Amino acid sequence: MMNISTIYTLCLVAAVCCGEACSSCPVLECWFVQEKTGRGGGLAAATTLEKSLLHIQTDPHPAESQQAPPDIHPDRVYLITDPAGTLCHRSLNPPRGSVEKPQCEINPFLPQPSTLKWASPLTDSASSPIYLQADWFSTALQGLNGQLAVSTITRAPTATKEHRVVLSVTTTTVSVQSRLGGPVLLDCGLWADPSSPLSGSGFAVEWRYQFRGDGRLVLAYDGKTDRLADVQEEGATLDYEGLHQRGNASLILREAKVRHSGLYICTVYLPYLVAQVTMELQVVEPPSLSIHPSPLPLAVPGQSFTVQCEASGFAPLALELSWEFKGTDGKSRPLGSGSLTGHRQAWDGTYSQSTRLELDSAELDLGRGGEVTCVAVHLGGTRRASVTLNVIGFSSPSIEDSMAMVGVALVLYGLIKFVSWTVTSSGSDEAGQREKVMILFKLLTNHKGIILDASTQTTGPLIRFYNPGTSALLFVVCVLISLCI
Repeated sequence: MMNISTIYTLCLVAAVCCGEACSSCPVLECWFVQEKTGRGGGLAAATTLEKSLLHIQTDPHPAESQQAPPDIHPDRVYLITDPAGTLCHRSLNPPRGSVEKPQCEINPFLPQPSTLKWASPLTDSASSPIYLQADWFSTALQGLNGQLAVSTITRAPTATKEHRVVLSVTTTTVSVQSRLGGPVLLDCGLWADPSSPLSGSGFAVEWRYQFRGDGRLVLAYDGKTDRLADVQEEGATLDYEGLHQRGNASLILREAKVRHSGLYICTVYLPYLVAQVTMELQVVEPPSLSIHPSPLPLAVPGQSFTVQCEASGFAPLALELSWEFKGTDGKSRPLGSGSLTGHRQAWDGTYSQSTRLELDSAELDLGRGGEVTCVAVHLGGTRRASVTLNVIGFSSPSIEDSMAMVGVALVLYGLIKFVSWTVTSSGSDEAGQREKVMILFKLLTNHKGIILDASTQTTGPLIRFYNPGTSALLFVVCVLISLCI
């Protein structure tokens, strides 16, 4: 019994140690950024950068003496208590020896009331609470591979280095891609320390959009009075129940449009405090391709014609159009980008572009033909559209073609014999017989690849051939007719 108890105790200790190891919080290397004092005038304030170290923990343990690395000043080593455990996310805790590190920046923060209409009710009182008399820092972090972005406001008693997270705002959608017309969820979560006197006085959430200098308010919500701002973008909403119960401040766009691509800022206000995270949304729609003319007309050696490919309905603007040719031997080769047109924008914000290619069967060495393909390389994926090109009269007929010609010749021989027998039995003269046979000859040789000019000259019909296989067939027909005559 003693052995069983000992084994159970050892297993329990091992489980606790493993849990602590798996849930260990990181030691974050940060840049401490602050403005230099004593600089006036209209110039931008200069800043100083100092390396700092943040020891993260979830429970407020007594501070242990931490020896600072040689390149970090002891005054820039901080102990951060994060009861929510947000700063212990795996993306902020890379493996030991990893070259890639999370991005971290820490700044001094000055609590002050907001003047925005949807956040000003949080600080109706004219006096500031004594709770604000402390050292406040604002920290911005981004995890590995863009998995997480965090913004925190921490508080420490004056002249100490033991901070506690009071407000944290997070997002797991640092970069988002969405198809045109689909719903979009931009993640934003907030957490406020329940032990802080500021957390019970309400909150406000604001979503803003920025793109190439253009900015607008998407949505603003006053959680204290449960009111929305007068300005709200159509199709944008929040999960208000989830916001109050779980701190889910995510923005929901019911239908993604091209104009939604850009930078989104989720800002959370507590009384005298503010934190924000940014994320990028890119609405991506691959192009639709069409080739004209389709199908391509039959071509003869030396003939040239133009083929056009149009890419339409794509976003964003960047697109690469090119042509490829795949011969009957299965080998592909590029034909270049052709003659490109400028971009055209449709009513829904999507773009279109086309390319024209001049095909010269002699210069491009197209052989017996093949497959002409238009290739569009886009952020939304690569798209292809193909048409078949047939070049006639390029080579001698195959075995299958020869067998078909023999069959056709036999059928023609039967028809000629029948006509000859009919003419002979009717007692017509030799001239009339020859005339009828020549008429039949003209009808039978009305085949693609042959141009027949049955002139009335004594030299007989003038025949031009474009296909060797057709020439052989016509030769057989001539022999059969001569035998009948």
